Amino acid sequence: MLPLQSAVGIVGLLGLAYLLSENKRHVPWRMVGAGMVLHFVLAALLIKVPAVQSGFGHLNDAVTGLTDATRAGTSFVFGYLGGGDTPWTTTNPAASFVLAFQALPLILVVSALSALLFHWNVIPVIVRGFAWVLRRTIGVDGPIGVAATMNIFVGMVEAPLVIKPYLRTESRAGLFVIMTGGMATVAGSVMVLYATILKDIVVNPLGQILTASVLATPAAIVISYMMIPEDPALPPLGERETAVLLPKEPGDNMMSVITRGTVDGLQLVLSVVAMLIVLVALVGLANAVIGFLPDVIGAPLTLQRIFGWAMSPLALMMGIPWSEAQAAGALLGTKTVLNELIAYADLAALPEGTLEARSRLILTYALAGFANFSGLGIMIGGLVAMVPERRADIVQLAPRTLISGTIATCLCGATAGLFTWS
Repeated sequence: MLPLQSAVGIVGLLGLAYLLSENKRHVPWRMVGAGMVLHFVLAALLIKVPAVQSGFGHLNDAVTGLTDATRAGTSFVFGYLGGGDTPWTTTNPAASFVLAFQALPLILVVSALSALLFHWNVIPVIVRGFAWVLRRTIGVDGPIGVAATMNIFVGMVEAPLVIKPYLRTESRAGLFVIMTGGMATVAGSVMVLYATILKDIVVNPLGQILTASVLATPAAIVISYMMIPEDPALPPLGERETAVLLPKEPGDNMMSVITRGTVDGLQLVLSVVAMLIVLVALVGLANAVIGFLPDVIGAPLTLQRIFGWAMSPLALMMGIPWSEAQAAGALLGTKTVLNELIAYADLAALPEGTLEARSRLILTYALAGFANFSGLGIMIGGLVAMVPERRADIVQLAPRTLISGTIATCLCGATAGLFTWS
């Protein structure tokens, strides 16, 4: 009966997105239906057909190459802090991962590379190609499709950075799709780290996390357009202009474009670091204040515990048995308040018998997203630095992406539960 529980939960999660919609009359049901069909087809292929899952995994090789190239630069500049060999034996790989020196520098490389590809007019051609395909399937435009697809492999700042010139004119609903996609997926630069943590409790963890990011792409599009539909006053997608070329300055050449892209990327990195420090500090401050309240069930109150209780129903909707829902909700709460890295580490450290294998698999999918307070800081800092003219929209939409991104990842978890019947 557990797969049936997951199926009912999928309907419930879509219903939750509908209840939270700011314009229920204009929810694009054709897009929702097409997106869910794509979501289920991908799930059937990637979860139930191992050969397809293995073949798709090779697509991550390109991202691995980009990450390795970035690590070559960071390890040269920062040594072992940047991912180089440590001068001691590493017993805990998670402890040797330094976000500022290993993951965030990828923004610099993507910024420079995307500026170069715009200079060569490569990205506009790709965007037009995505526009043609996605308009005839799900019904979204090219820039959204490019950013959503990039989010499978790179982070929430690097993906929209590739389509930066389009962000200035993107609709409010389209901007929300891009932001939700970033919150509902994880970057290729950290997938291997997460897989290392889960290697003893989940079969083929890297393949599962990569599959989760793939399934989260149509899920994020569906949930986003249900919560914030397109403005009916805007022209249909097929009539919008998507051929944007990056303006060229006099005397531009390959090196000048790379230099400008790198400098722009540096501003993004600084904004991301600043917002990340502030929001994580505020979470710690909130926990310190809550800690003055009386203990509940023999332990101090924290934001993680409060969110864990609130998210236990989501665990049930994904198909996790009632007896395991509290433990699963606690992990979802940890992921939302802190981050998915700590949640994965807690999942791996649970006493044997706390969660069944199927529940661990569902949580592997549900935790594979950046929908947390630190992710919120990264996204706000990065996008505002990219398109300061859209600051009001970004700041207003950002808190809602915590909800939309969480619903999208839980939808992926429920889908994994639906297709895991043995």
